[in-house]
Amino acid sequence: MIGTIDYVSYSKKHKVGEIGYVLARPYWKKGLMTEVVNEVVKFGFEELGLVRIQARCFEQNIGSARVMEKVGMTYEGTIRKGMLVKGMHQNLKLYSILKDDYIKKKG
Repeated sequence: MIGTIDYVSYSKKHKVGEIGYVLARPYWKKGLMTEVVNEVVKFGFEELGLVRIQARCFEQNIGSARVMEKVGMTYEGTIRKGMLVKGMHQNLKLYSILKDDYIKKKG
């Protein structure tokens, strides 16, 4: 196994989902995660009927932020001290894509 991706939260009522993913370091910078995130976003809009998909990454994780930008997500802001990791609170960058954005991008 080289990584995982999933909808870490999903609201059928609100039609909103959040994806989370990890990839083993030897596979970074090969375009793999961008390709997989694109497919998970497509599944969310076309099969689950979502209207919003979001994802978060640690502020210092430039690679993950870049993946979100490449799939058409928009940076919405920083969630200050949004997660406690190894005894330290970390800031999280929040990105999202709306179904309308996805349809325009698909064009």
